[in-house]
Amino acid sequence: MPVDCVHIIDDDEAIRDSLSFLLESAGFDTRTYDSAEQFLESAAGLSGGCIVSDVRMPGMNGLEMTRQLKAMQVNLPIVMITGHGDVPLAVEAMKAGVTDFLEKPFNDEALLNAIKVALSETAPGAGAVLAEPFRELLAQLSPRETEVLRGVVEGKANKVIAFELGISPRTVEVYRANVMTKTGAASLSELIRMALLAGFA
Repeated sequence: MPVDCVHIIDDDEAIRDSLSFLLESAGFDTRTYDSAEQFLESAAGLSGGCIVSDVRMPGMNGLEMTRQLKAMQVNLPIVMITGHGDVPLAVEAMKAGVTDFLEKPFNDEALLNAIKVALSETAPGAGAVLAEPFRELLAQLSPRETEVLRGVVEGKANKVIAFELGISPRTVEVYRANVMTKTGAASLSELIRMALLAGFA
């Protein structure tokens, strides 16, 4: 199977067809699966390409699939697609090894970029080289910004973080925007990945 094969896992046939068309138009080979269970049946031995999967599906969800793949020693990078309410689950999946996650709705270019990054994953251990610069960036945050980031990394919603810190959800949004600016993170998933790599969790 080609190393640039993208395995699309979603219980919605229309979404599978749409993603497959988009990716094949961009030059990727694709295979589609209607469930995590179906993908796992043929996952053993796969060593090239990447996975694009919905996080919430009937039966096994994306997080459970990620853990199962790890147990099977299938190390394909995973891009998880999530609804707004599924962000905590997506954060947990990132901690379990998912490469990236995209919140719906996302544009085509965002997905293509995420897949290209996933397919060009650096060798194991390279992350350690990046950890120190990330730690330095996070060290520049104020105590309150650090508290907000910790809540984000734990997958908490803004209103939950606000309640726990005794501030308004709007103020949490301001602090979160400040954290994005100071760290240079272009997306929530990039911010979380940066924090995890730096050992923030």
